[in-house]
Amino acid sequence: MAGKSGRTIANTPQKVWKKRILSWEGMLVVLFIAVNIFCMSLSPMYQLNNILREMPKYLTEVFMLLPMAYILVMGDIDISVGAIVCLSATMACFASNKGLPFIVVVLVCLLTGTICGFINGFILATFTELPPMIVTLATQIIFRGIAEIALGSGGSISLTNVDGFRMIAGKVGNVPYIFFLVLLFAIIFTVILAKTTFGKKMYAIGSNSLAAYYAGIKVQKIRLIVFTTTGFMTGLAALFLISVLYGANTTTGNGFEMDAIAMAVFGGISTNGGKGKLLGGIIAAFIIICLRIGLGLINMNPQVILIILGILLILSVLLPNIMNQLKLKSKKTAMK
Repeated sequence: MAGKSGRTIANTPQKVWKKRILSWEGMLVVLFIAVNIFCMSLSPMYQLNNILREMPKYLTEVFMLLPMAYILVMGDIDISVGAIVCLSATMACFASNKGLPFIVVVLVCLLTGTICGFINGFILATFTELPPMIVTLATQIIFRGIAEIALGSGGSISLTNVDGFRMIAGKVGNVPYIFFLVLLFAIIFTVILAKTTFGKKMYAIGSNSLAAYYAGIKVQKIRLIVFTTTGFMTGLAALFLISVLYGANTTTGNGFEMDAIAMAVFGGISTNGGKGKLLGGIIAAFIIICLRIGLGLINMNPQVILIILGILLILSVLLPNIMNQLKLKSKKTAMK
């Protein structure tokens, strides 16, 4: 094609498919396929029916991943979600054992989580000089401490009536209800972050909260909304966790906060804020879930599984930096 200057301009279409495959999300999809092939080679028991049977206990963490991604995008962090799960599950079990209608039990669980999330958000939005990690560490201790006091010396509670929880643990064919609910919330949270003004405001806060404030964004109001939403989603996670465990104890939810953060970071969401896509976090969550199920089927030591996940997390942080350095070197070489 000839331009006005008489020069010929090469009309080479951009290879969109190549760009998508080489994106972080594209590489995660490839890794997801590789992990499933690896797990199938490990055990003949790694089949769809077995995966769907084991999946509910792990899918509860995806409920926490979704709002945790929002928090990380804003440059904040919340390490109290595991303790909120413990407290929400404990209160729901007590309500159920009191003979209250199941809908009331559900409301108790969700309300407990929402209140805890609101407390985190209110403190951080009111006292903006306080670091989120310290505040949520303190509330983590408080929330789990309240649960331990409520559980007493036994340290656990079992459901006397499991009918309602058995109902929400039901399936459509072989697919558990929780799978459909996780997909629904995943779509909602992804669309909000990627396509709405609210999502763009979160990215702006994560990039530079002061600049976002002077641009007219109500930074603290958005933080309060996101932390409260995190509490609600954590309460929802607790509800479905009870449907698997049929009770609660002082260790319920231990490590859930680290799992949610690991899924988000492995999915390409920056802990410094302002970067990352929720789609990557969701794909990463299913990679981790499939890997846990596959390794669990061969009775691998849970601590070894944690080591493998830790290595994957380190690699997910290192690879983007290595790739950026290689790009800079190639640019410098091209300029010479």
